[in-house]
Amino acid sequence: MRQLRILLTLLPLSATAHAIDGGYAVVVSRWTLADPAWQAVVDAAVAKYQATTIPWDGDVTEAEAPLAKLLPRYAAFVARPEEAGRAFVVAVHRLTRRLDPDPYTDVIWGILTGYEPGDCLRMLRAEPLTVGRGLGGTGIPLDTLDEGIWFDEGRKNHVVVKPRDGKAEDQAGPDDPAERIAELFNTYQPDLWMTSGHATERDWQIGYSYPAGQLRCKDGVLLAIPRDGLRVETTGDPPQRRAVVTRFVPIQSANPKVYLAVGNCLMGHVADRQAMAAAFLHSGGVDQMIGYTVVTWFGYMGWGINDYFLGQPGRYNLAQAFFANQQALLYRLNTEFAGKPQPDPTADEYQHEQIDQLAARLGYAQFDEAAKNHVGLLWDRDVVAFYGDPAWDARLAPRDPAYDEQVELAGGALSVTITGRREASFGRPPVVFLPRRVRPGEVREGAELKPVVGGWFVMLPGLTKVEPGKTWRVVVAVQ
Repeated sequence: MRQLRILLTLLPLSATAHAIDGGYAVVVSRWTLADPAWQAVVDAAVAKYQATTIPWDGDVTEAEAPLAKLLPRYAAFVARPEEAGRAFVVAVHRLTRRLDPDPYTDVIWGILTGYEPGDCLRMLRAEPLTVGRGLGGTGIPLDTLDEGIWFDEGRKNHVVVKPRDGKAEDQAGPDDPAERIAELFNTYQPDLWMTSGHATERDWQIGYSYPAGQLRCKDGVLLAIPRDGLRVETTGDPPQRRAVVTRFVPIQSANPKVYLAVGNCLMGHVADRQAMAAAFLHSGGVDQMIGYTVVTWFGYMGWGINDYFLGQPGRYNLAQAFFANQQALLYRLNTEFAGKPQPDPTADEYQHEQIDQLAARLGYAQFDEAAKNHVGLLWDRDVVAFYGDPAWDARLAPRDPAYDEQVELAGGALSVTITGRREASFGRPPVVFLPRRVRPGEVREGAELKPVVGGWFVMLPGLTKVEPGKTWRVVVAVQ
C-alpha cells in the first residue's frame, strides 16, 4: 500500500492543459498551501486550467470577495481531509450563492480532497469518462447503462444483472453480498458506484432490511467485511462489548469512477482522514462523489441528482447534475416558501432531534406536509458534498434524448429553444447551461415557462413535459 500511494503521487499529469471558457478558480487555505504535497495539487490545477489561485487564512468565507470579483465558471476548493468536514461543506454552499445578487449558486464547484494529495493529482489527471458500467448496493436504472449489477438492500438474495447488449434480469444473490461486492469492485471495473441504506462516516451496512456484512475503512483502504467476519467480544469490569474483525477483503480499484451515495446518512462527511469518503477517493478509485454530511431523511439533494444524471443520459455530466439539482431545490424554496423564514442552521444543528425545533423556528405548529417540505428543503440545501474536480467530464452516453436544446446569444438577447423528440415528463425542471455568463433583464418571450436565468444557466420550471415535434422558446434581455 505504501508503494502504491507513492507511485500515485509521483505520476505526472497527462491530461491536456487548457484554459477553461469562463475561468477556473482554485480556493485553498494558506495552511494547506504551505504543505509542498498539497501545493503540488494547486499547481497541477492551475497548470491544467490556467486557473486563478485564491488563498484564505482563517475561514473559507474569506474567498467570497475575490470569487465575486472573478465570477468564474468553476471553483475547486482544495482542502485537506482535516479541514473538509461538514462546516466546510456548509460554508462553501452558502458563499457560492452570495457572489451576485440572485439567490442561486454562482459557480460550478467541487471540493478537491482525499486521503492524501496523490488522490487529487489522480483526479486532475483523469481523462473524460463515459459512464457505461454500473455497480450498486441499491437500485440502478440499468436501461440507461451498457451493463451493470446491483444488489438489493431491501430484499435478501436478490440481485439484478444486465449483461452488455442484454436485458436486466433478476437473479438469485448471496445471503451476504459483502465479498461479492468487493470482488466486483476489484475486477469488474465499474464506472458508476451507487448506494443507499444505513451508513456513518466509518461504515456502510449492505443490507437495509436484512442482516449482512458491511464496508469499513482503515488508513485510506476500503474493507469489505462479511457478517461472519465480525466477532463480538465482552471484556472488562463493568463488561464492555466490542466488535472484532476476523476476516475482510480489501478493495483496490484503480479505474476512474463516480460515486453517488444518494441515500446514505453521513457517507459524504469527511470527518478526518479515516472517513469512508476519503477511502473511496483513495483505494476505491472514485474521482467524483456526492454524499450527505448529515443524517438524511428528505432526500431531495441525494436522490434528485438521478433525475439529471441518470434520467437524461448524456445531457449532464455529474458536476452539472449536482449543480442543476441544487438550483431546482433553491427554486422551490424561493417560490413555494417565498416570504417565509429561511434560516441558516449551524453545522452542529443538523441533528435528527433538531427537525421539530427547526419547524417551530419556521412558524409551523404541527409537522404537516408544508412543514415537511419546507424543513426538508432547508435541511438538504447546504449539507450534500460534491468531491472532485468540477470541470472533469463524467457522463453517460446519450440515449433517446427527450428534447433538443438550442442556445443563441446575440444583440443583447438570450434565446433558448427546446424541441421535443419524444413524449416525456420531468421530475426536475430542465436546466440549460450557457456558453458565457450573462446578467438577465426582462423576459421578452416564454414567460409561461417561468424562466430563471442564473448567470451560467437557464432553468425552465414551467416546462414539465415535452411532446415530439413541439417547440418552446424563451427570449430574455441580457448583458
